[in-house]
Amino acid sequence: MTKILNNEEIKILCKLNKKLIPVIENAFVSLSSGNAITPPIMRLDISEFHGEADVKTAYIKGLDSFAIKVAVGYFNNPSIGLPSSNGLMILFDSKTGLIKAVLLDNGYLTDIRTAIAGAISSKYLSNKNIKNVGIIGAGVQAELQLKSLMFVRKPSTAFIWARNKEKVDKFIQKINKEVNIKFINVTNIDEICSKSEIIITTTPSDKPLIKNEWITKGTHITAMGSDAEHKNELDPLIVKNCDCYVPDKQSQTKVLGELNHAIKKGLIDNKKQFRELGEIIQKPYLGRKSEDDITICDLTGTGVQDTAIARYAFSLSSKI
Repeated sequence: MTKILNNEEIKILCKLNKKLIPVIENAFVSLSSGNAITPPIMRLDISEFHGEADVKTAYIKGLDSFAIKVAVGYFNNPSIGLPSSNGLMILFDSKTGLIKAVLLDNGYLTDIRTAIAGAISSKYLSNKNIKNVGIIGAGVQAELQLKSLMFVRKPSTAFIWARNKEKVDKFIQKINKEVNIKFINVTNIDEICSKSEIIITTTPSDKPLIKNEWITKGTHITAMGSDAEHKNELDPLIVKNCDCYVPDKQSQTKVLGELNHAIKKGLIDNKKQFRELGEIIQKPYLGRKSEDDITICDLTGTGVQDTAIARYAFSLSSKI
């Protein structure tokens, strides 16, 4: 019998928590070790309404189920009081293909697994005793990325930038009730870069927001906004000049991520191979080598994350 879970049930079952870190870590390891089948992403752009729809999936060998996820992003929606993300996940039996569950999460599980991936990137690539974090953006993902970061690092100050200063004020007012650190609304991104040991980018920008010359030694950047060919948050020179560039899945970041733009600019050879996040999880010494290293994790979102989070949510569904 197919189980159908609605958004509210899923939010009760699958809250953002530290237990999700090994769930998503194991998914990345499966991906990088060749233990997962992950077809290319199917994406539909609705440019006239600043919208897009993506279909992602992956089968992790040996598991009894896999997910197909449809994620929709309409980035003008917040201006009319609607959420920017939506979607659902379908969980199938690996052996028979029968539908085990339909997860009507409205994009919630995608948001959660993306935030946890950000925490994982900082866990393995940032310096441990950081004091300041900079967040580019003030939407749902900015909030979740910061909350997830607190599982692995303990910053004392967060610098927040977004194009709309009032939106940042509202963001700080809301999250300050849940995250006990100092928040500063900044008007210039270069100030964030000069003061932050970790920078997290969370926007759908199609033009670089961070310049190469703003990045200081020891900085770790989690770049998760560039998940389509036209999206670009980082100056491509940052990717070229950093000490350690880590993709979630290089075959994707070559097409969709920040790496895509560095290749197009002729700054990086299209054939150059990088260590993926799953490899760094297995062998952390392959990542950051010193406190002065500049590191980047390029997160475009993978089907293995979706299968992992869908299976996790379904495993808890017996409680309702």
